[in-house]
Amino acid sequence: MGSVAPERARIAPAARPQLGCAGRLRRARATLRGDSVPVPVDRTSQEPLTVTHPFLSDEWMAAAKLIRDKHAAEGAPFPVALRINQVVTDVPFGDGEVRTYIETTDGRLVMDHGELDNPDATVTTDYATARAMFVEQDQAAGMQAFMAGKIKVQGDMTKLMAMGAGQNDEVARTIAAEIKAITS
Repeated sequence: MGSVAPERARIAPAARPQLGCAGRLRRARATLRGDSVPVPVDRTSQEPLTVTHPFLSDEWMAAAKLIRDKHAAEGAPFPVALRINQVVTDVPFGDGEVRTYIETTDGRLVMDHGELDNPDATVTTDYATARAMFVEQDQAAGMQAFMAGKIKVQGDMTKLMAMGAGQNDEVARTIAAEIKAITS
């Protein structure tokens, strides 16, 4: 599949419906609520098509939040209170840098664009490494990148390590799989 403007969601593997961003988000919310909405279908297999978004784009962040919200009441609370800022470089859209944060102080994982005041740690890494760690759930890639100097950490390293030992239950694995499915 050829390259697509990062602001536009991609539908794999067939044709894209003509919906604006607001239409895609309405459809995603309705689908997650279980409402009956027309869903694009692959004409060869009759399977619903998956709408994908570039990792860390506004659309991806909104869709990932909807997935986490859908499962919020199902899993155990996050065992460690964390406040982590992330600076992701070499991003293939926008100005090449995205700032996000992860916060678990209320027992659930919240990830969004922006920065927290007084974080426990700030992590700076490149887009490919961040994607491998957060989407592919490849902790070995994270360790290799850290050893190679591709991940810079300022702040409390023990809090950051606790994040890796955070939720690892069936609900967390389901959320990770659903987020991976919506990521292009």
